[in-house]
Amino acid sequence: MTEVLVYVDHVDGAVRKPTFELLTLARRVGEPVAVALGSGAEATAATLAEHGAVKVLTADAPEFADYLVVPKVDALQAAYEAVSPAAVLVPSSAEGKEIAARLAVRIKSGIITDAVDLEAGDEGPVATQSAFAASYTTKSRVSNGTPVITVKPNSAAVEAAPAAGTVEALTVSFSEKATGTKVVSRTPRESTGRPDLTEAAIVVSGGRGVNGAENFSIIEDLADSLGAAVGASRAAVDAGWYPHSNQVGQTGKSVSPQLYIASGISGAIQHRAGMQTSKTIVAINKDAEAPIFDLVDYGVVGDLFDVVPALTEEVKTRKG
Repeated sequence: MTEVLVYVDHVDGAVRKPTFELLTLARRVGEPVAVALGSGAEATAATLAEHGAVKVLTADAPEFADYLVVPKVDALQAAYEAVSPAAVLVPSSAEGKEIAARLAVRIKSGIITDAVDLEAGDEGPVATQSAFAASYTTKSRVSNGTPVITVKPNSAAVEAAPAAGTVEALTVSFSEKATGTKVVSRTPRESTGRPDLTEAAIVVSGGRGVNGAENFSIIEDLADSLGAAVGASRAAVDAGWYPHSNQVGQTGKSVSPQLYIASGISGAIQHRAGMQTSKTIVAINKDAEAPIFDLVDYGVVGDLFDVVPALTEEVKTRKG
């Protein structure tokens, strides 16, 4: 069976969930070969093997931490040349898409970004995407070279599939451009105790209807009761009610959770583009004609200041 390269997203050896999803998808089209770079790379091997990696290529060097993107592209290109894979899968983070794009240019291959599913085809892997602000679903394949595909988080259920996970050192020769952009400082992100917005299984978002920064606490209370991430519409973010890092939409972050709860959000196309691939969508809005109701699986017509606290209490009661 042909091999599929999977770029590993990890922090000091702790593998992030989107990588496990990539391994699940990779097994549909070949044997996953994971590429883990930087500090803690070798520590990822056991976990990656549990999720189907037949081989783990590792490399560590100061360049991976001290410089932006290019050293990782150099390493992924070295892995590509060593393996000759049927496809290369990369998480659809901002960094992941830049790595994938640069790699595709180097190996003269086509690229597909933000895939939400992957399947084997007679002429290579076929990726499913959402197009035109998620109004349509398309199936695409790369017709030139080795497919480089980035996959959105929460696109596949994680499945354990124990494999060999043989660890091999990857030899990397860094290009002249590898040290072109140096990281001069880092500021740790403050932890809220909530899951990452793009990876969360449940997202609770608030919009213009929340009517003020002081009222976002009711959105946070519902999110915390569900173990969810908190999102916000562009209107709420532009008004200064919630941080831009939490914006969901075409100009914010794209999410695809199992459950998305939109509170006080009208459903403008800009917002829909960032959450329409969610598996189950619930909307709470007092305007029965709000466009969001054309999209949802379940809708509640009512004042969010009555509905959301009641829902929070019900969740706490059932959990307690």
